[in-house]
Amino acid sequence: MTRHWQDLSSTAALSSLYLRAACKRKITGDTLPDSGLRCYLEVRPQQLEAYRKLCHFSDDGRLPPTFPHVMAFALQLQVLTAKAFPFPLLGMVHLHNSIRVVRPLGGVSRLRFSVHVENLQPHEKGATCDMITEAEDGLGLLWSETSRMLCRGVKLSGEPVATAEPVNEPLDELTRWYADSDIGRRYAKVCGDYNPIHLSATSARLFGFPCAIAHGMWSKAMTLAALRGHLPVSGYEIAVDFLKPVRLPSEVILNASPTAAQGQLRLDGHGELVHMHGSWRPLD
Repeated sequence: MTRHWQDLSSTAALSSLYLRAACKRKITGDTLPDSGLRCYLEVRPQQLEAYRKLCHFSDDGRLPPTFPHVMAFALQLQVLTAKAFPFPLLGMVHLHNSIRVVRPLGGVSRLRFSVHVENLQPHEKGATCDMITEAEDGLGLLWSETSRMLCRGVKLSGEPVATAEPVNEPLDELTRWYADSDIGRRYAKVCGDYNPIHLSATSARLFGFPCAIAHGMWSKAMTLAALRGHLPVSGYEIAVDFLKPVRLPSEVILNASPTAAQGQLRLDGHGELVHMHGSWRPLD
């Protein structure tokens, strides 16, 4: 497929994108657009400092590996709320996230981001699609991300794609942290992701959740911060599947393989709950 790119001088305001999302409630088709958006975006130092503090990243002169996701959030939202995208944003579920750090994220102040969607597949609860985000500097690709989203209620022909089971190997407790009741609001204030299911029990109940749940990308960011001694500076991929949501407030336990070039991770709750599992590996 030939991708048609629209180059923007800036992203749309988040307020207008949330209004657009709130107004679109129906599925309008079963084909993904062949277009994408590109835009140069600046690192905002105050946001970066607040993000490091929120997610427990040390200031080592490099961007946290999840921070480009935050930089690109408005551009991603603009793709998912565009008229050509056939599914309503409200109610979509983030199932999987894979981040590839191609080169070191040091000395970065401005990047060109590109975002598009692809790979529409049937799922037992609807359909999934992949949102692809890439960040380039003057030398080429620096960082990329694949976010798999579940669109409920979509009917596609064909059999659902089977999900791969994680490799079961002995994991050691690396750390644990407490997700307090206002972490969703604090994450939203820093990152702009004001999905109601994360903000309060009252707003979460409107979407079928008994209480607010933590942002999946906050859990992944906290995990990457804790794994800093396990991961190289660059040349790796870390992928996770989001399973049971982290209800707020609650304690979670991060288990991981011993320090190695590749390994497994699992984020557990109490009572045999598994919130997230995943792995890291060197890039080919």
